[in-house]
Amino acid sequence: MMDRRRFCAGLLLGGLGGGAVPALAAPGARRVTDMAGRQVTLAGVPRRILLLEARDLLTMALLVPDPAARVAGWAAADRIDSAALQARLEDGRRIPVVGRQTPDSISLEGVISLAPDLVVASSFMAPERDERGSFLERMRLADIPVVFSDVASNGADAATSAGPVADLRRYLRMWGEILDAEARAQDYLAFADRHLARIAKGLGSGTPPVTTYLEVQSTVDDCCWAAGQQVWGELLALAGGRTLPAVSAAWYQKLQLEYLLATPHDVYIASGGGWAAGGRPAIGPGLDPVQARAGLQRLLGRPGFAELASTRNQRVHGIWTGLITMRPLNILFVEVAAKWLHPERFPDLDPAATLAEINARFLARPIDGPLWVSLKD
Repeated sequence: MMDRRRFCAGLLLGGLGGGAVPALAAPGARRVTDMAGRQVTLAGVPRRILLLEARDLLTMALLVPDPAARVAGWAAADRIDSAALQARLEDGRRIPVVGRQTPDSISLEGVISLAPDLVVASSFMAPERDERGSFLERMRLADIPVVFSDVASNGADAATSAGPVADLRRYLRMWGEILDAEARAQDYLAFADRHLARIAKGLGSGTPPVTTYLEVQSTVDDCCWAAGQQVWGELLALAGGRTLPAVSAAWYQKLQLEYLLATPHDVYIASGGGWAAGGRPAIGPGLDPVQARAGLQRLLGRPGFAELASTRNQRVHGIWTGLITMRPLNILFVEVAAKWLHPERFPDLDPAATLAEINARFLARPIDGPLWVSLKD
């Protein structure tokens, strides 16, 4: 069975990567700035990319027409959190697997044997140093460049985030540089900026934030994993919300049920996906919205949840985790959360239309709903 804490951590990522490996420029070489701020030189546009975070394939699908054809192997495919979306992204190909959801599952020999011309890692998934050296050292000796697509951390020493909007810009620019698709990346950023600007304008400067219990890992057999200040909490703030007052961790924090019951909050937003162990609500691409709503209802059967003001007022909602963990889809979370938190300010906001536009204009492999659901529709 999948370990819930590792799955939860993996949904959010963590730890800071190593330094850059300098290289001399050559004809056709490309210089890429990764999310750790490292300058990495590629010999050319990579054709055999190995993803240590499989969900980066969705970003590739925004920028190139046949993304899976460029993937030599991957790890952590379960964190796509949707069998339907995974199959669509794979597009009939059998992508070799080099690891599961934790860095200790990564086979460096397997990575090297696939002869990638680029490894895209997160610092959470970069294997730790062993007697043969660090991950970056071993890749350097094999003449395989590495870029980091995420360097977030849940630790007390986590670096202050630049914010989800700035991170999205850096992330998409990095992928644009990798895939020789800078113009397409810029088009998507302009699209995202327009949608986020509409939310900011609708909220204005005087709208009080709505206190929200945003749950990063919702299961019927456990409680209460609250969203932290960074990542999920920052996106919630863009939508006009705020996390529970006791939360101080960056990604997520385990709260006592007694605290949750004693702390007033207006809205409860659960999270779900394709991994159903532990009674997670089945919210995600290709899943049944009726079952998704039933899963939300089951969460309210946990001890004390019927007493929450959010439950009594039927302000209970659920999202697919991909709206948070896949950066290009963050704008969908901000839109749908803004509509839930401030319905009077956004009566005409249509997140479903935004998803349809993303599918039509950008994604080589479109995403089917439901990506969110409300207990009361």
